[in-house]
Amino acid sequence: MPHANAPVSLREITRENLRTTLQLEVSPDQREFVAPVGDSIAEAHYAGDVAWYRAIYAGEEAVGFVMIVDDPAHEHYYLWRLLVDHRHQGRGYGAAAMREVVDYVRSRPGARRLGTSYHGEAGGPAGFYERIGFVPTGEVDDDGEIEAVLELT
Repeated sequence: MPHANAPVSLREITRENLRTTLQLEVSPDQREFVAPVGDSIAEAHYAGDVAWYRAIYAGEEAVGFVMIVDDPAHEHYYLWRLLVDHRHQGRGYGAAAMREVVDYVRSRPGARRLGTSYHGEAGGPAGFYERIGFVPTGEVDDDGEIEAVLELT
């Protein structure tokens, strides 16, 4: 298990790390809030070239998964999925991964904001996203999730 100060990086999912990445999962009480990694990769496959996804590593160990909509043609950037494995939560890996994601999005053409949505129920990720700097827009999407935005400027 990596130590809490292990450097966090986002790595391409390859043949070598696919199986390990697919085994990452949240705790049973969090499953209603985020889709499994395998479902996310399948969705990315059918989303065309706008899905950008990576395994989150702490040191040399996979600890999570992140996926965004990366659509520079429409200047649209959206945090689609973020999952930190239940065995690695509470160590700051999710926040560190989000710093990496934000740095990446800031490097993209026309990027001024990063959107996301999340379940607002107790035990959900609302507090995490608000600590990162996401601000609810007051809108709710078709799935009943709270829409939020992080200004990048």
